[in-house]
Amino acid sequence: MAATQRPDLTQASAADLAGSMAAGEVSAREVVDAHLERIAVVDGVDAQGPVWSAKTAGRLDADEPHAFLAVTAEAARDHADDIDRRRAAGEHLGPLAGVPLALKDVLTMRGAPTTCGSRMLEGWIPPYDATVTRKLREADLVVLGKTNMDEFAMGSSTENSAFGDTRNPWDLDRVPGGSSGGSAAAVAGMLAPLAIGTDTGGSIRQPAALTGLVGAKPTYGTVSRYGLVAFASSLDQAGPFARTVGDAVALQTAIQAHDPRDSTSVPDVVPDLGLHLQDGVAGLKIGVVRELQGEGFEPGVEAVFQASLERLTALGAEIVEVSLPTAPVGLAAYYLIAPSEASSNLARFDGVRYGLRVDAPTAEEMNAATRAAGFGAEVKRRIMIGTHALSSGYYDAYYLQASKIRTLIANDFRAAFDQVDVLVSPTSPTVAFNLGAKADDPLAMYLNDVATVPASLAGIPALSLPAGLAEAPGAPGSALPVGLQIMAPLLRDDLMYRVAWAFEQATGFDPRPSGPRAIHLDGEVSP
Repeated sequence: MAATQRPDLTQASAADLAGSMAAGEVSAREVVDAHLERIAVVDGVDAQGPVWSAKTAGRLDADEPHAFLAVTAEAARDHADDIDRRRAAGEHLGPLAGVPLALKDVLTMRGAPTTCGSRMLEGWIPPYDATVTRKLREADLVVLGKTNMDEFAMGSSTENSAFGDTRNPWDLDRVPGGSSGGSAAAVAGMLAPLAIGTDTGGSIRQPAALTGLVGAKPTYGTVSRYGLVAFASSLDQAGPFARTVGDAVALQTAIQAHDPRDSTSVPDVVPDLGLHLQDGVAGLKIGVVRELQGEGFEPGVEAVFQASLERLTALGAEIVEVSLPTAPVGLAAYYLIAPSEASSNLARFDGVRYGLRVDAPTAEEMNAATRAAGFGAEVKRRIMIGTHALSSGYYDAYYLQASKIRTLIANDFRAAFDQVDVLVSPTSPTVAFNLGAKADDPLAMYLNDVATVPASLAGIPALSLPAGLAEAPGAPGSALPVGLQIMAPLLRDDLMYRVAWAFEQATGFDPRPSGPRAIHLDGEVSP
């Protein structure tokens, strides 16, 4: 692979890029071109045409992360040129003006493909922007393209995409997590300084942990779901990926707002995320969740977590062990609630109104043939689980009981926050695992969400940030990222980020991938 022309631009933080552009040291067009060049080198994408699409590329390379499903190069360059023109004219621009961004392919973007990683939506070009996409444009961020994902956001490894697996830039033989693995790989691989993912049960936080990034799930309802193709409507929430806490704060600030087009959008005023960002953690009580550690967590992950607690103590925080008694059954409740909502949301894909249509002699046969061809195995599995849980005679035994557990989990969090300011746990029980290692064992795959699901069920804000590196079991000498999860009370995203900022400053984590089979800054892959 050839080196990119401007590695200094592709490894810079969003804040540094924004500052350089505001100072006239570099143009938005130069920044965008540098990232498009790196995408071409690292992800194997020809970024010269208006839209490159993985659906028609017909190949996957083991030395490429396959982060993008579509690259909207022409629109990105046009937008960058417009920002440069407006800056030269002295017009007001957003604080992130000209900064490139990767967008998960579950959010609509006018004029660009939106597939949700599924054959069901192959070839669909939405005529409108999601609210998140519109707010990105209004903030003058430049969207580079759409990123790969588990089909309809169902998965924890980005191996369920109809258009091929995504690989972890830290080790291309390992998964980046999921379902937002493409967005995580884009930021970790230095293809974009920022990305948007979506989190239903951990789909931002878990890939952030596995790729050494900051990834946040905002308080449910503070970021609009309008234009976000639904998996589980009571859980889905868009949020930021970044390489620094400050960048994540800036991106979440740009996309959060009340939206009357989203019935679940909260009208409450969200605290300024950056106002107390640098106030430190001295005097704060930080709760360690007893049930979200121990059995099932890799020794390396546990060791990094314990070292993280020692670092927080050294910063002046008081560590307190707390209990979330219903957290252990959160995973079971989630895998009833989320599939139930998915079975309802995906019923629209019947070959009549939306997406793929496979013709057949009768409507019933057409419905069956369309869904058989359009949906992958994991989506079919969850639709069947959800349909069964909602069916007559089983609703009370399954869905209703899961909903009651959800309420108990929310109550447990409220009780815990009466004792402490924030809660912490490992984000994922493991470091990144090998591609294919859990693909044939759905239950083992679902266990990746054990630490992230409770916060999703309660709707509280939670993020993951890098806590250190750990050796993968069976891979002596390996060093892979481990994430620390920070959970805060409803609408206290600002407090969550404050703790994360203090921890990040004390840690000094290097987000550049390293080690065997890692992608380096020159685009080369380690042997």
